[in-house]
Amino acid sequence: MGILSDDVVIISQSEKEGDPSVITINCPDKTGLGCDLCRILLFFGLNIVRGDVSTDGKWCYLVFWVIGKPNTRWNLLKMRLVEASPSFSWAFGISRCYLSDSESQPPKLPDLFLLKLACSDRTGLLYDVTEILYKLEINIEKVKISTTPDGKVMDLFFVTDTRELLGTVKRRDEVYEYLRDAIGESLISYDIELVGPEIAARSQASSSVAETLFSSDVSGEQLSGLHTSSNVSIAVDNSLSLVHTLIHITCQDHKGLLYDIMRTFKDFNIQISYGRFTIKRGRNCEIDLFIVQSDGRKILDSSKLNALIFRLRAELQQPLRVVMMNRGPDTELLVTNPVELSGKGRPQVFHDIALALKKINTCIFSAEIGRHVMGEREWEVYKVLINEEESLPFQKSKIEEQVWTTLMGWE
Repeated sequence: MGILSDDVVIISQSEKEGDPSVITINCPDKTGLGCDLCRILLFFGLNIVRGDVSTDGKWCYLVFWVIGKPNTRWNLLKMRLVEASPSFSWAFGISRCYLSDSESQPPKLPDLFLLKLACSDRTGLLYDVTEILYKLEINIEKVKISTTPDGKVMDLFFVTDTRELLGTVKRRDEVYEYLRDAIGESLISYDIELVGPEIAARSQASSSVAETLFSSDVSGEQLSGLHTSSNVSIAVDNSLSLVHTLIHITCQDHKGLLYDIMRTFKDFNIQISYGRFTIKRGRNCEIDLFIVQSDGRKILDSSKLNALIFRLRAELQQPLRVVMMNRGPDTELLVTNPVELSGKGRPQVFHDIALALKKINTCIFSAEIGRHVMGEREWEVYKVLINEEESLPFQKSKIEEQVWTTLMGWE
């Protein structure tokens, strides 16, 4: 007998714009569930202003206070949260609720499609395309964009469909109609075809890119690009609880903060028994987390604890790296973010880059997404070549700052 979806996720929308809506999730627990749920909230562009999490290892209760947008698709959000919950599997008689990610069967990889667009170039074109794909729940896995001397743009998007309908004529026609309305007369041609995963194998970042982005380790020392916060504080207490390790974090809020924390715990196979997240005055945050290892015990091994704190501090100081580089007469924007061990990248990064460049009327000459492996970690690398024909030298710092603040949600 399954659990009704209406009981799994309850959304109480705020009556006044700007006030937080409340999302309550009540379902069986699994390792990494908090990360999966926060990733969905980040994808939908919600700002979490408060959170409470509690679990006994088998059943969990989560409450998020979020600030939505006028166009937030609450019904669709609820559907995605229910699907991410283990109880969604129960409804179909699949008993995998208490299994960790490593013990459960790996999910089937979604079909990969190549979306080809030929357009006349204009400022904001890339953002308009990524905004439509975002609204249609089509995920960009890889992109290759090039501009010809006569002002034409060829966009190649390797995409997957959250709704898993892109193989149907109806869904492809829907995508075409939305893109045609957004692009207008600039649209020259459009095509979608199913491709094999080997076709879109992720390219590796070049050695010069790797040297620029990863020249220093993420130890809290000066890093490439800009910092998220210089006042991150992480305290550990193993004496307060007999069975839990307490992690107390104070830091500056940024877009996806809880996702970055939850992703780190998921990668370390750490379970949160109880947690509370609050935003104080301004962007100042306080997070208290009572955690245990996968065996249900507190973390007493100092090397494991130090590694966890080391990673947490790095993720809070710099969840993404933004760097401007000279490429001969042109300027290249580099943005990178860590990838989950499951292989998932951070949602909406490319969308936010395109939005930031549109805001300052900056044209994109070419763009592509690759991956870079350093040690045991994998990073997603976005390379965007900026059209600087009429730019001034001071605009380079302006571009970097605009991209950074948009990615951090500091506007």
